[in-house]
Amino acid sequence: MACDTPVYSLLDHTADLKIRVWGRDLLDLFENAATSMMRFLLEAGPADETEVISISLTAEDLNDLMVRWLSEILYLLMGEHQVVVQSKLNAINRSHLDAVLHVIPYDPDKHQMETEIKAVTYHQIDVSPRGSHWQAEIVFDL
Repeated sequence: MACDTPVYSLLDHTADLKIRVWGRDLLDLFENAATSMMRFLLEAGPADETEVISISLTAEDLNDLMVRWLSEILYLLMGEHQVVVQSKLNAINRSHLDAVLHVIPYDPDKHQMETEIKAVTYHQIDVSPRGSHWQAEIVFDL
């Protein structure tokens, strides 16, 4: 998830947070979306040892898959108190993904919460190819 070049931008949206994320391909797009959401959620310190979690998600289409993907990562933080420090997709198609997440325990002494995201929404979700790359627009309920 370490990337110096921004892979997202903020978009104007009343009362919520809306971002646009880019990727070279679907794998890259979904990994960048996870990284971008985590950057808005908290300021994480360096990760020492990580635990590895494998996940497999099925959805109706790419839009649904993106919402489920980011919702799973949000749940890990808010429900399980696990910070996703890296995501690696092994496989993806229009209705399924397999990924490995590297997580560390959330520690309020090490991790500064930046933005409280309540949910990843289906409102205006758009995952689509754009010429030579992929793009997603995602709205978060704050």
